[in-house]
Amino acid sequence: MTSTEERWSPRLWGTLVVLCAALFLDALDVSMVGVALPSIRTELGLSTATLQWVVSGYVLGYGGLLMLGGRAADLLGRRRVFLVALAVFAAASLIGGLVDSGGLLIASRFLKGVSAAFTAPAGLSIITTTFAEGPARNRALSIYTTCGASGFSLGLVLSGLLTEVGWRWTFLSPVPVALLALVAGLRLIPRQSAPERTGGGYDLAGAVTATGGLLLLVYTVTEAQGAGWASARTVLSLVAVAALFTAFVAVERRTAHPLVRLGIFRNGGVTRANLAALAFFGTYTGFQFVATLYLQTLLGWSALEMALGFLPAGVLVAVASTRMGAIVDRFGTTRLMVAGFLSLVAGYALFLRIGEHSSYTGLVLPSMLLIGIACALCIPSLNIAATNGVADEEQGLASGLVNTAFQVGGAVVLAVVTAVVTAGSAGGTSPQAQLDGYRPAIALVTGVAMVGLLATLLGAVLERRQLVSATRAAATAAVPLPAQPSAADDVVEPAVSPARR
Repeated sequence: MTSTEERWSPRLWGTLVVLCAALFLDALDVSMVGVALPSIRTELGLSTATLQWVVSGYVLGYGGLLMLGGRAADLLGRRRVFLVALAVFAAASLIGGLVDSGGLLIASRFLKGVSAAFTAPAGLSIITTTFAEGPARNRALSIYTTCGASGFSLGLVLSGLLTEVGWRWTFLSPVPVALLALVAGLRLIPRQSAPERTGGGYDLAGAVTATGGLLLLVYTVTEAQGAGWASARTVLSLVAVAALFTAFVAVERRTAHPLVRLGIFRNGGVTRANLAALAFFGTYTGFQFVATLYLQTLLGWSALEMALGFLPAGVLVAVASTRMGAIVDRFGTTRLMVAGFLSLVAGYALFLRIGEHSSYTGLVLPSMLLIGIACALCIPSLNIAATNGVADEEQGLASGLVNTAFQVGGAVVLAVVTAVVTAGSAGGTSPQAQLDGYRPAIALVTGVAMVGLLATLLGAVLERRQLVSATRAAATAAVPLPAQPSAADDVVEPAVSPARR
């Protein structure tokens, strides 16, 4: 049942809190493992190549299966998919904190990524089908997405604190929160009507080709740094990716019950929101990677100092969350996305001034504040824009698409940024060699953010034209046309003398 009430019931608030908790844990897990990597490598004796899969394993599971997760929510039931995936997340977190093998740790990370690929679109589609489109949904989505942004930012700080105790606590700490959310979800999340079952409703061919293509794409860009972007392995993998996506499009055009109804991309707002999501999260992931290396390796910051340096962005997002629903209602998603991307580009551009002795107040803090503003404005707006105008039965699909855009954007841009850093430094370890790698990487991130800005500006122009056309059409319809003389009038018109004329 969709809620349009201004005052939400305690149960409705409880449902939203459960969904926010799951997204907070997903976002927390993305950022929290980064600071713990050196400790993990020391205790488990992992090589650098193996260590990267502690991060990449999660990205593979998350980014590769999001579309399938969104469609599963539509077909199997959003509540069921969400709760089962949340239970899997708790179990995988517990396993990850107890294992003594690098392979098992990577497997647990992959499993956590898979669970997040189902909880994220299911949770978002529960919100969009529970809260009516408009102020109620905008308010709920702004709270929901802000929790995700806060989890990502605060994960850096929490990981710094927990790693001081032991890296295993970065994996174990989400377990009780996930279990509490699971128990609360069983009681609070409303049971919705059973999903419609029709013959051939499960597009297995589409699921295999889409998921296979996304998995191979993320794997290829992750491994390209080691194998070489021009190597036969990378080129053949990219060819295989193109073949899988071509097959996927062919399947979706022919099947009666597609995994992704391609017609959803005729909604210009949905398409532009997904492109902007690619640019937004891709650039943020790349920026965080470069900034972490710069602050820890070149400036000599500790992991905790680095995490605290990022804290102002997270605090700003958390504070802004209380007003984002009203702000979206007043200004609309397009204007907020434009303003957010302008702030994002400015924050990255300021960081181009990095040097061997940069200060926190002169360099890091201004960039963090601008990036925090961008996160506060863009993340809720992108999620709202990506699901507006989509039918309830396809909300899982729309949610899966935008979450896929976020994750795949992060994987692809991060891989390219890593290649730029490596090529620029040429293997050197001197401060100047490191700066020669970091600066072009930040320039690349800034350029990709500008592409996102152009996409949002295009949306603003198109919306303006549509508004002007609609206004003119309404004005034309409201003005009565001049009366046209009929043939009968011509016949019966009496003669008028020249004097009377």
